[in-house]
Amino acid sequence: MNSNTPASRAWQHRAAELGDRLPTGFQIGTATSAFQIEGGARDGGRGESHWDAFTREPGRILDGQNASVAADHIGKLTEDVTLLRELGADSYRFSFAWPRLQPDGRGTLNRSGLAFYDRLLDQLLGNGISPMAALSHWDTPAALRGGWLNRDTAMRFGDYAHEMGAVFGDRIDRWVTIADPATVMFNGYLIGVHAPGQALLFDALPAGHHQLLGHGLAVQGLRAADVRGGIGLVNGHSPVQSATDREADRDAAALYDLLHNRFFADPVLLGRYPDPVGVFENELRYLHEIEPDDLRTIHQPLDFYGVDYFQPSRVAAGAAKPVRAPEDRPAEERPVSSRLPFHLTEFREHPVIGFGWPNAPEYLPVLLTELRDRYAEALPPVYLTAGGASYPDAADVRGAVTDLARIDYLAEHLVAAVDAVAPGGPAEGVDLRGYLVWSLLDGFEWAAGYTQRFGLVHVDFTDPARKRTPKLSYRWLQEVLSAR
Repeated sequence: MNSNTPASRAWQHRAAELGDRLPTGFQIGTATSAFQIEGGARDGGRGESHWDAFTREPGRILDGQNASVAADHIGKLTEDVTLLRELGADSYRFSFAWPRLQPDGRGTLNRSGLAFYDRLLDQLLGNGISPMAALSHWDTPAALRGGWLNRDTAMRFGDYAHEMGAVFGDRIDRWVTIADPATVMFNGYLIGVHAPGQALLFDALPAGHHQLLGHGLAVQGLRAADVRGGIGLVNGHSPVQSATDREADRDAAALYDLLHNRFFADPVLLGRYPDPVGVFENELRYLHEIEPDDLRTIHQPLDFYGVDYFQPSRVAAGAAKPVRAPEDRPAEERPVSSRLPFHLTEFREHPVIGFGWPNAPEYLPVLLTELRDRYAEALPPVYLTAGGASYPDAADVRGAVTDLARIDYLAEHLVAAVDAVAPGGPAEGVDLRGYLVWSLLDGFEWAAGYTQRFGLVHVDFTDPARKRTPKLSYRWLQEVLSAR
């Protein structure tokens, strides 16, 4: 973009203004996940994950694509770290690919996988970028039969965490045990639109519990390895609103809130599962079967709590209409089951991003306030560990990507977050430490394949070299960070 155009002057001014108002020490960075960007599906003895198998099933991925190459982060590691450095990022959240490190989900760590992450950490630390590393971001080794429905997977995860802590424990500033267990349970086991593709409805609850048990065992394993960095969990949270004031809608909203938010945060932060919503006592009977010893394992002291925020949820009673959405919509947006006792309704008052999710920064303070009010002193310091928007992001004839909508999205969410926890703000008292943009790169967006782009950096997936082009939002965030 010509630097003298009115639009560019506007975003540069807003960048300087926003940079000036960011609190001292507030960390800004970006986030990615291994499966979505790494590629190298068979490099160095990497094992198969449940997601590799899922992408081969006809009709599972919107464009029929897979992540065998993805953004080729494996091959372009140095270029990607250079992009982080030139951005001015304080922190980078990435994930270790469990199948790359333990192809069978157990046993000795794979030397080739260790060598790749050794290089990544060397380059991050050498460029002054603080590593936040997740042990798992959805890519469970396929060799672990039953996935998270199998209690043994939690045991294997605890062992894996200890091994990783012993190797990298002196070089990682913040450890994430599991990323977004709510999404894994809900999309992967409850409605089946993500790997491993099981639509078990309420029989999916053990998959959530076993992830939490794995989290607790991983915290114990990392502590036993005497890791230097802090330890936390990352979960996707969504403030939930009832579609109407009718009792049935309020009950449905409470059920969705329990499944999406409280099922995962309550046992981690309070040491107990939430009480079942009365009218849904039978559906939630599994909550009465949890062993107290499991809850003690899950309820480990944490150094931080990671929150991914993308959208609020408006919920109504009754099943979604059993119709199939158009084929040009991501699979995870299509109604999958007419057997659920609730469904999501639209926020017609808000614009939407490419995924069709409402762009509603005003609900971010609502979320932070809910966390403070629900967990009080049990809530550790908070990082907003992922926030961002997908847009078409087509390059112009000069190859530039002018993504003004993403700049607006990020600016409004950053302002909402900082103002919410400032003195006198609605979430005053929350110790908010930073905001990580999802994502550094365009990547494989799960069931949506490559049809949705979240990156600050455009990746040309038609180019075998996976050419990177920083978007205007990258340049804008660069200005924000340099203006602090």
